[in-house]
This record gives sequence, structure tokens and C-alpha cells, in this order.
Amino acid sequence: MKKIDNIQKILNVNFKNESLLKRAITHKSYNSKSNYEKLEFLGDRVLGLVISKKLLEMYPDEKEGILDKKFASLVNRNKCYEVGKNLNLKNFILVANNKKSSDLIQKKIISDCIEAIIGAIYLDQGLNVVEKFILKEWDKLILLSKNTEIDAKTKLQELSLKKYKLLPDYKLISNTGPRHSPSFTVAVKLKGSKFVHGEGSSKKNAEQNAAEKFLNSYTKNELAR
Repeated sequence: MKKIDNIQKILNVNFKNESLLKRAITHKSYNSKSNYEKLEFLGDRVLGLVISKKLLEMYPDEKEGILDKKFASLVNRNKCYEVGKNLNLKNFILVANNKKSSDLIQKKIISDCIEAIIGAIYLDQGLNVVEKFILKEWDKLILLSKNTEIDAKTKLQELSLKKYKLLPDYKLISNTGPRHSPSFTVAVKLKGSKFVHGEGSSKKNAEQNAAEKFLNSYTKNELAR
């Protein structure tokens, strides 16, 4: 099958069992019984293992919270889509209605497919080969992870746990506006402090803004001492 030969060249992996690779690029709309879903499940775990190991090697003294952030920035649908796009997977994925297949292949399918291919490589070639493949394809993304900064909410949590062994106290103050454009106000404080308010278009964003304001005021107070 020419499609299988071509994708093996792009992946730079020669499969012993080519049916695994074919299954890894087959969407359930094309074949409901033999498709990439289970391989995707496996590939997601293999990808997580390889990236976790690489981050520990790169940042042996880094805090767990920052490692979590770096991991989350590397193992997600958007990054898998970027890798799949760079490999031109859209041209190889088997989906129903072949004449319109390129229009049907969306971000999620390409993202799922790259994880399925990782699962297929692992089963066919073993951990060493799939690790080399992942690190090659994620190389630039891993380098960019050096710039990943820990978010304000996580920083505030670490500060609170370090000083008081307690989590920050968040309270939802208000939720106003129409459903399509809501506005949230959240307040946060640490033990013995006053509440600091933050606003956002979601509760999560409001919490981040409140945490950032708290940290800014905390830093200023510390510097003034």
C-alpha cells in the first residue's frame, strides 16, 4: 500500500507489522472495528512517560509544580496537532467519504492520530525507538518549555503552603452579565491577610487575576519592610 510506504518514510520508522500503522491512521468512520482508538489510548500514556522522563533529566532540581506546567504545555491536543501537522498526517488519515476527507480531518483527529502512531511504534519497535521518535518530533517544543513560567495561582498556593501549611482561601463574590459574556469577581486571602479581588470572564480567570494582584501587593509589602 503506497500510503503506508510513504508515511513510513516521513516517520522514518520501518514497521515489522504494517497493519499496526494502518490501524493507527484509520478513523472509526472508515472502519468501526479496526481503528486508532485503542492505539491512541496507549500512545497517550507512552508520550506522557517519555516527556516526563525528559523533563526530569532536563530539570532535576525543579519544583513539581513547574514540572507539571511544563508537562501540560507539551502533552496536550494542540501540541499533538502541531506535530501531526508538521508530518502532513492529514494526507494519510483514512476517514469515510474519501473525496472530502481533507475537510473532515479536524484538529482532534490529527491530534488523536499522532498519539495512535506513537502507540503503534511502541508495540512494533519498543520503547527505545518510540522514545527517539517522540524526542525528535517534540525537540523544538521541549526547548520552548524552558520559557514556561508557573502561573500566579500556583505561585500563591506554594507561598501559602510554605508559610502557613494552608491553601489560599478563594471566594466567589459575584457572577454577573449575560450568559454569552459573563463577568466573575473572586476574592482571595491567606491566613491573617485581607481579601484581594480579581475579575475575569470566567471563574478560573478571575482566580488567576486575584492571585496575581495578591502576589503583587505581597511583593511590594515585603520590599517595603
